[in-house]
Amino acid sequence: MPDGSSHGNGEPSHWVRHWAHLVAAGGAVLDVASGAGRHARFFASLGHPVTALDRDAAALDLMRDEPLVTTLVADIEGAAWPLPVDARFAAIVVTNYLHRPLFPQLLRSLAPGGVLVYETFAQGNESVGKPSNPAFLLAPGELLDVVRGHLRVVAFQDGFLAQPRPAYVQRICAIMEADRSAERAEVAPPPCYELAG
Repeated sequence: MPDGSSHGNGEPSHWVRHWAHLVAAGGAVLDVASGAGRHARFFASLGHPVTALDRDAAALDLMRDEPLVTTLVADIEGAAWPLPVDARFAAIVVTNYLHRPLFPQLLRSLAPGGVLVYETFAQGNESVGKPSNPAFLLAPGELLDVVRGHLRVVAFQDGFLAQPRPAYVQRICAIMEADRSAERAEVAPPPCYELAG
């Protein structure tokens, strides 16, 4: 996997940690396909209430003692979206998971100012290991295409990582900007998204 951890276990992804500062203080976070919750725990440790969504009840049960984490067992590929249609999040985190039909729902679930942090495998990974099924590998620039016209891209990468194990990955950090049309009339400064060093 891109960060060398098995799904849900171990340290949070470097990419997720790198962009966590953009999430509004105390804002609700949705961890999609959370597994055992490495990212859910990370955001909870920063004071964010987190909804951890996965179909693996045993993995979610490992977070039962996390006071800021709400777990939800759901099959997000074979059933209806399990959250209320009006649920909005300050951040949505997805790593090492790809189910393309979910993209529109993820975008709808971002609150104004909400941050999408997405990282998973890309085409080329079939040459170095698993996953190798094209259904689970992003095409070149695919995440850019998903957010184009909806979110402001803060950072994007699409390439090869040699460490901790060879992998082709694609990752994005993008923000659902609030409607600033009234502000523009007053010539307000543009939003400032601090790029971590």
